[in-house]
Amino acid sequence: MQAFLGQLLIGLINGSFYALLSLGLAIIFGLLRVINFAHGAQYMLGAFFAWLLLSHFGLGYWPALIIAPVAVGLVGAVIERTMLHRLYTLDPLYGLLFTFGLALTIEGTFRYLYGASGQPYATPAALAGGTNLGFMFLPIYRGWVIVFSLVVCIGTWLVIEKTKLGSYLRAATENPVLVQSFGINVPFLLTLTYALGAALAALAGVLAAPIYQVSPLMGSNIIIVVFAVVVVGGMGSIMGAIVTGYLLGVAEGLTKVFYPEASNIVIFVIMAIVLLIRPAGLFGRDA
Repeated sequence: MQAFLGQLLIGLINGSFYALLSLGLAIIFGLLRVINFAHGAQYMLGAFFAWLLLSHFGLGYWPALIIAPVAVGLVGAVIERTMLHRLYTLDPLYGLLFTFGLALTIEGTFRYLYGASGQPYATPAALAGGTNLGFMFLPIYRGWVIVFSLVVCIGTWLVIEKTKLGSYLRAATENPVLVQSFGINVPFLLTLTYALGAALAALAGVLAAPIYQVSPLMGSNIIIVVFAVVVVGGMGSIMGAIVTGYLLGVAEGLTKVFYPEASNIVIFVIMAIVLLIRPAGLFGRDA
């Protein structure tokens, strides 16, 4: 039972990162129709920003939780305005190739500057230690990651689906000419969308820094799994990205208890089964 609950906890932690990252991917694809292969690199940038703020400026975890996503979001906004927006009218393959090249460039730059080995990042003192729940020992930081990521995911969904800003974003991608005729700055909304997706990836990177080592390879190690999560949930489905991220994280964790040899491929097996039964994904809309 302790092994089961321990792996369930690990699954929820992994699911938290899958949900945050796939949420950012779903927003960018759902609203911009861009397959953002640079998402893993933006996740890595968030972790490195947190590490650099601590090692060079003495700013710890809590300031980094705000500064790093904002900084990466601004970088994403510059990329969207200067390069990515030129590809919207072209085949989506061009966006995928561009963001793939961008990811390789960012990762290669950080590997050159800091090497491939990871950098440690200390758990914030306020969240250090753990608590005994009776049936298991829960590290406080792990619990914080699960709860905080869930709050961020639900809050983002509410903004996109239930607010006027969200309706503007959705309308701007469906019929930009009509929306612009009402005096709404459509290019700014598109830039804001990409910046939001990049900021969510960076936020996941900051949350991951105390758990995993800050490494230039951390983005490339997780991005393929995140794409699988998005496909299972339904490309562009925001709620699908959130729900599927947690469910597949738990499925991966529990597989390590019952059949450890399959834990590295269980998500891809589930993806294959879902695509056979429902090609649009669990929450996607059929064409």
